[in-house]
Amino acid sequence: MSHLLHLDSSARSASFSRELSARFAGVWRAAHPGAGYTYRDVAAEPVPPIGQAWTEICDALLAGEITDPAGYASVVKTPEQREAWAVIEPLLAELLAADVVLIGAPMYNFSIPASLKLWIDQVTFPKMSLAGKAFVVAGARGGTYLPGTPREPVDHHERYLRDFFAGHYDVHDVTFLHAELTNALVDPRLSPRDADRAASREKALLVAETLASTGTVA
Repeated sequence: MSHLLHLDSSARSASFSRELSARFAGVWRAAHPGAGYTYRDVAAEPVPPIGQAWTEICDALLAGEITDPAGYASVVKTPEQREAWAVIEPLLAELLAADVVLIGAPMYNFSIPASLKLWIDQVTFPKMSLAGKAFVVAGARGGTYLPGTPREPVDHHERYLRDFFAGHYDVHDVTFLHAELTNALVDPRLSPRDADRAASREKALLVAETLASTGTVA
């Protein structure tokens, strides 16, 4: 049975990325009655940063050539490592249980929210593979960073996540849904492009519904 892990990371309680991720999740759950669903808001309930004990766990996994997550706990020895593992274990279990990972991730300062990076650090270990899982990223950006636009070179949001999922997780099945130009609502310089903002939002919502309902992401 399929299982959806749904994360939100926007600092705003009402945001475009939350709207997109909620739309996808709602349609996906309706299309998969009885499927599993886990929700975690890493902005409202922040994940702590990694510490030295996490690095020691990583070193032990590398030294022991342990790549199967089922064996990770075997290297946890010290009180500090056990304390770190108590944070890691539930987060990692949620990730491993998911077939589809949905991440609401706005662009902040050309990249991802710090709250999301903290979660990523806690659940990532050397040479781990999540191949076979599908990732969907529901993003929102104040400007536009689409291919061919002047700001495409400073998109360290989609590019970072795409490279990370491929390089660390061996996951290439990644879909990005972006609401662009969201700052047209508040920035006078972008206000002439409000129609483009609205069109981008509507397109992203439609794509989210289609992906979630057709089984393209299942």
